[in-house]
Parts: sequence; structure tokens; C-alpha cells
Amino acid sequence: MLDVFPRFADDPRRRPPEVPAEPMLTIRQPAGDERLVPVSDLVASEAAVDRTVDFHCVTTWSVLNQTWTGVPLRTWWASTIGPLQQTPFAVVVGLDGHRAVFVVDDLFADDVLLAWNLNGEPLDHRHGAPLRLVSPGQYGYKNVKHVAAIELHAERPVSTLGAKEHLRARVAEEERHSRWPAWLVRWPYRALVPPTAIAAERSGRQR
Repeated sequence: MLDVFPRFADDPRRRPPEVPAEPMLTIRQPAGDERLVPVSDLVASEAAVDRTVDFHCVTTWSVLNQTWTGVPLRTWWASTIGPLQQTPFAVVVGLDGHRAVFVVDDLFADDVLLAWNLNGEPLDHRHGAPLRLVSPGQYGYKNVKHVAAIELHAERPVSTLGAKEHLRARVAEEERHSRWPAWLVRWPYRALVPPTAIAAERSGRQR
């Protein structure tokens, strides 16, 4: 367990993106429908909640009892976008180009938030401003920072992380890698934690 919440990324050289003055969330449906929602509308939502949860990185570190403020994705979607289309897959896209592939049932689980505050403070560039996906039951690479778009897909999209991305990435099942068992990757991942965190923090200061 860590006492601090470091900036971390699959590519620690990736710098935080510039956030638009009026950030938007793009919703893309399989039929080609597209909708833009101002992030300010989410922040003003009456459905906003505070939730204190643990965060687990696939590389074996965790930080406990982090309080996020945001809207439950499933509730917000139903009230703002409409009924969820019966599609099996989804992709969440960050302003920094990171893309995470989901089973729709995982993305729209009861505990998943679109969050804009962390521990009572607005998200900064280190932790995903202006909007972050918070999926406590999945490893950190599914908790996409700087959320810019949510896409629904009828076919399974290709992962930009390759075999490193497990489709489900459930913490309780230790689904750390799509091909290799958890016991095989646990120690190599752990060895990468210090240099990755240092490099990610350094690139975060170079924005």
C-alpha cells in the first residue's frame, strides 16, 4: 500500500494533455449517432455523489480510501443520453490518447463514476482533469484519465495496449494480463513501479 497517490501511466513519458477551456464529453453510438455534452453539465448534476473507494494498479500498488466526487455513469446515462443500447463493448477515450476497452456490463456497473473531484479538490493534470472514469473493481488502466469520449461498439475493438490489456481487468479475479497468469507477471510488474512512477511524475511536470 502507498501513502500517496502517484501519477502513473502505461507510458510514463506521456505528458498530461491541455484541457480545453470548455471541455466536452463525446458520446458515440454504434449507429453513428454522436452527442456532445459539456463537462460543466455533469458537474452541475443533481445526481453527483461522494464515494470513498480503494484504487488498485495492475503493477501491484494500491492506495486506499480515496474519495471521488462524480456522477454514477449508469444513472447519468439513463437520464441524459437515454436507454443503453444493447451493445456488448465500449471504449473510453482520454484526451491524452489512452483508450480502454470494456465489456458494457463492467463499464455500467453500479459503482462506476465519472468524477471531477478527488479528496475534496478538483482533479489536476496529474490525476485526470477535467473528468476521470472511476471503476473501483477494475485495475487502474481502466480508470481512464482526462475522459473525452465514450463509444459503444457492436464488435470488440482492438486494444491499443495489446496483450497487456485484459478485457475485464477485475481486481477480485486478479486479471492482470490477457494471456499470462497473475503469478507470472506480478513480480516483473512490481519491479517496474519505482522507475515508472518517477518517469511519470517527471513528464507531468513538463506539461
